[in-house]
Amino acid sequence: METKIFKLAQINEAANLIKAGELVAFPTETVYGLGADATNEQAVKKVYAAKGRPSDNPLIVHVASTETVANYVQSISPNAKKLMSQFWPGSLTMIFNLKPNAFSKTVTGGLNTAAFRFPDNQATLDLINAAGCPLVGPSANTSGKPSPTTAQHVYHDLNGKIAGILDDGPTRVGVESTVLDMSTDEPVILRPGAVTKAQIEAVIGSIETNHHQVGKNETPKAPGMKYKHYAPKAQVYIVDQDDDWSAAIKWAKEQPFGVGIMAEKRLLTDLKPADNLQTFSLGAGVEDASAQLFAGLRQFDNQATIKTILVQAFAAEGLGLAYMNRLNKSAGGEHFKLD
Repeated sequence: METKIFKLAQINEAANLIKAGELVAFPTETVYGLGADATNEQAVKKVYAAKGRPSDNPLIVHVASTETVANYVQSISPNAKKLMSQFWPGSLTMIFNLKPNAFSKTVTGGLNTAAFRFPDNQATLDLINAAGCPLVGPSANTSGKPSPTTAQHVYHDLNGKIAGILDDGPTRVGVESTVLDMSTDEPVILRPGAVTKAQIEAVIGSIETNHHQVGKNETPKAPGMKYKHYAPKAQVYIVDQDDDWSAAIKWAKEQPFGVGIMAEKRLLTDLKPADNLQTFSLGAGVEDASAQLFAGLRQFDNQATIKTILVQAFAAEGLGLAYMNRLNKSAGGEHFKLD
């Protein structure tokens, strides 16, 4: 199968493939998702197969209206309605208790809950409406690898495994949505994203963040809680402070292999070149860095000579919490330290 890249004028053609039970990757403001009809169990099974995704890792259901969610869930609380009004369409995913048999267990990972998102991308909303069904939409990459932020990233990983990709250029946010569990008595953030804890609390009051490590025999309620994620082949090390970079660069130049350097432009400006060093600019500030993180990891992942990647840390607050969550997973928690 040759994977076709669809332009925005070809949304109806892409929607027809969804209706036929095929897979079409779609753009959102966060990352590209791998779309299938959420009500078609056989189509959803193809998503797991294409990605190499563990079957107990639940999928997010993407909708084009808040009204759609009510068709599948037991109830929508007043607080959930407030959050929908404030953050939908946008980068907030909410988990709800489902009506009996609302979706197959393939969608939910065997749970009685499902995660829903109303993405802030008009092309994908048009695709959902044209297909006439909600779409499952995990990140459109090989499972465990850095998430795709361009159609070309998707093509690199999944060409020949899916029917199509709807191309709407680079994504804006670059890290996946915030996941908020609304199926329990007290709302809990299960995955940080661009919608921050402070922003949510400004709407519904105090909430908690779940720091529980999901065990081998547990089923996660949201993506990103259990399995290795966002990791290139090269070992990633986090460089914590600006003052650490001089030692990190000195170490990198002494290595007999290629080293990738990912940092803000201001830190790269005075970097003296070396044959084994390659740089990737994270722009200026955490918003730029979040939008560029996965693209940089992917750029170096495609170069066999790069064996180590050094990446700049940001303060784990606001959007920086989501950035550091993804970076820590990419690095397996490894930080640059000189013995």
